[in-house]
Amino acid sequence: MSDAADIIAAAKPGFRPKIGMILGSGLGPMAEDVKQATVIDYRDLPGFPQPSVEGHAGRLLLGEIGGTPVAVLQGRAHFYEHGRADAMKVPVRTLRAIGCDDVILTNAAGGLDPAMQPGSVMMITDHINLVQSSPLFDESGNSRFVDMVGAYDSGLRERARDAARATGVTLHEGVYVWFSGPQFETPAEVRFARLIGGTAVGMSTVPEVILARQAGVKVAGFSIITNLGAGMGDAPLSHEQTMTMAASAAGALRRLLNHMIADWYA
Repeated sequence: MSDAADIIAAAKPGFRPKIGMILGSGLGPMAEDVKQATVIDYRDLPGFPQPSVEGHAGRLLLGEIGGTPVAVLQGRAHFYEHGRADAMKVPVRTLRAIGCDDVILTNAAGGLDPAMQPGSVMMITDHINLVQSSPLFDESGNSRFVDMVGAYDSGLRERARDAARATGVTLHEGVYVWFSGPQFETPAEVRFARLIGGTAVGMSTVPEVILARQAGVKVAGFSIITNLGAGMGDAPLSHEQTMTMAASAAGALRRLLNHMIADWYA
């Protein structure tokens, strides 16, 4: 982690981001909103993963959005790529090491509420770790026992609501259920996720939230709903569909986040 932080410091001397952001499937174009960007490939950062999923470029951008200094991770590694929940451990801890007090996590997800049609934006209020894996396995010491109450910061959620009102974005809210993937959920699994209180299903984000909370970083999370859950609609599920819908719907989330970030320290 210190090696990566040192490389980042050398690449942009004196730069200290306040907000970190991790961009999910199909949301890579949000990196275009980073101004005066210094770009570092994950391959040049020790401990950073090499994403193998389409739509995850594997680049770190250091710059500004609306005058606020940000560090944007364009792409993530997933549990299903190598069976490791700790694949994003070094990137998340590096965000903290270089100065980020807050982190925004985004993903593409399947909707479990018919009121959230494909293209909707959902703010994550809580999650269910259905995989029951953790990025903190094999660690020692008391810091691994992370309090997950309020994992998605209430203050940041209120900022997001304000930004949604200001930009005219309809912002749904709900509980994200983490499945391991890479296969999509079965209709029975979707019915179960709805039964236990889920609002959306996806294959990422939860390990990063655990790592951020352990590091004392406040978290805001957002899902673009790219499809209805299995058995809730007629359209066949595929990663291509996820990418297409996420790209077409990303505009609303970009407007919300750009406003939210520009207003961060106003």
